[in-house]
Amino acid sequence: MNGLRIAALMAATMLTGLVAGVFGIYANAFMPGLAKTDDKTFVGAFQAVDRAIINPVFLGLGFFGALISTALAGALSLQEESLPWIAAAFVLYLAVVIITVSVNVPKNDAIKAAGDPDTIDVAAVRAAFDESKWRAFNLVRVVLNTVAFGLLTWALVLTGKAASA
Repeated sequence: MNGLRIAALMAATMLTGLVAGVFGIYANAFMPGLAKTDDKTFVGAFQAVDRAIINPVFLGLGFFGALISTALAGALSLQEESLPWIAAAFVLYLAVVIITVSVNVPKNDAIKAAGDPDTIDVAAVRAAFDESKWRAFNLVRVVLNTVAFGLLTWALVLTGKAASA
């Protein structure tokens, strides 16, 4: 059981860090880069990237895997000193999932549903997308996700100390 607990905590930490990195790249490179493009490029590139990121590796293993492995690590650590840190990380990451599903995904879906950038009013689609709102909520995801990663890292430190005692 101890091996499974440690494996779950390591998986939770790595996957949470991976997702924090993805959202961080969106915040620091992808969206600022797209902000400098014309409307047609913005809509077309956003549609293509969002279609590409909807895949089993990111969604199943990364995005939802981080939530599931954090819950598992917590459930297997009920009597451990690391539990409060894992629980706090779970709550923060759950907030990331809720923000993603309630704010970012609907905006992503709307821009994809708008249609081919060659045949639509790309200026209207871009304006309706509301980049500033998407970016603001993405920044919240970055901060919450990064803090959750830090909390899980600390839980690993505590787990290592307890194992060596």
